[in-house]
Amino acid sequence: MIRDGIYYGVGFGLATVVVAFWLDTLIALPLLLMGAFCMYFFRDPERKVPEGSVAVSPADGKVVHVCDLGGGACRVSVFLNIFDVHVNRMPVSGIVTSMEYRPGSFRMAHLEDASTQNEQNSVTIRAEDCHVTVKQIAGLIARRIVCNKNVGDVVSKGERFGLIKFGSRVDICFGPEWELAVAVGDKVLGGSSIMARRATTNLVK
Repeated sequence: MIRDGIYYGVGFGLATVVVAFWLDTLIALPLLLMGAFCMYFFRDPERKVPEGSVAVSPADGKVVHVCDLGGGACRVSVFLNIFDVHVNRMPVSGIVTSMEYRPGSFRMAHLEDASTQNEQNSVTIRAEDCHVTVKQIAGLIARRIVCNKNVGDVVSKGERFGLIKFGSRVDICFGPEWELAVAVGDKVLGGSSIMARRATTNLVK
């Protein structure tokens, strides 16, 4: 479990005790349920990361958009609802070459224009001879993007690098070096579902 889940769970638990003691048990019940939900929301299960020249999903959720960016490049958008695991994972191994945080709106994350209009944090990884960009995008009720990596960090495929609290979306941009392995409507798991395979013999381990 992510540390935030413990903090929220303990906070709501203490509030439940205080409200139950001073007011009424039934009034305190919603607080107890909120604490339980936070413990569930911030779960962080282990995942089996596939080996070889593949890129994995950076998040749990549903593929809602596959957009052609031209020149053989594309963008895949994964929407996370509040019941998905919200831990974000690196799609490939490599070196973080750039990070860019951009404030914005908080429109519903499954909408296409959320990719350009919503608050977001972009992380670009150089993997061998290509670059892959992961974009953490806040949603309608999400208000905090967490990223614990910095430019220059060496990262591994499937490695945890952050999360978006309470509903969100993650975009991943591939260059022409990749062949997609997912389509709109597919359900994916962060760190274990294969999103794309290298179109060349170069390996991303």
